Formats: sequence, C-alpha cells, structure tokens
Amino acid sequence: MSDSPTPKPTITALEAEVLLTRAELAGTADALAERLSPKRQVADARSAAEKLWRDAVGTDPAADPANRNRARGILAGAVGALALVVVLAVRR
Repeated sequence: MSDSPTPKPTITALEAEVLLTRAELAGTADALAERLSPKRQVADARSAAEKLWRDAVGTDPAADPANRNRARGILAGAVGALALVVVLAVRR
C-alpha cells in the first residue's frame, strides 16, 4: 500500500463532472419520458396486437409454430371472456 494521499480534484474538474452528470441525467429523463408517453404505449400495444393476430391466423411466414399456438390460445381465451360478458349482460 502506498502512503501517498489521493490528489484532490480541482474545482474545474468537479464542475465538469457535475455538468456531465446533469447531461446524462437529462438524457435518461428524456428516454424515460419517450418510453412512457401515451402515444408510444398505444403504438407498442397496437404493434403487439397486430403481431399476435398475424401469428394466430398464420399470415406471418416467419412465425414460430409455438408462437402460433400461444397466439391462438390467447385469442380463444379473449373470445371466451367476451362471450361470457355478453351472456351476463343479456341475462340482466
């Protein structure tokens, strides 16, 4: 171990580090705001729903058969839930 003390940073170096940290934080905040924006959320949900539909009906030739079966199961469950809601609404 050396007994030499760690050199103290200069005021200029500390100010530069603070400015760099602020810029990084601003970039992170902007990225989070973009990711959490309602328009982005809607676009992502729509994209996922379209992919689910393409996988289920088989219009995507690159679709994995396991994804196709999963997509069909999800859509079948959604149709079943919708049918249940309609039946309950009609019975009231």
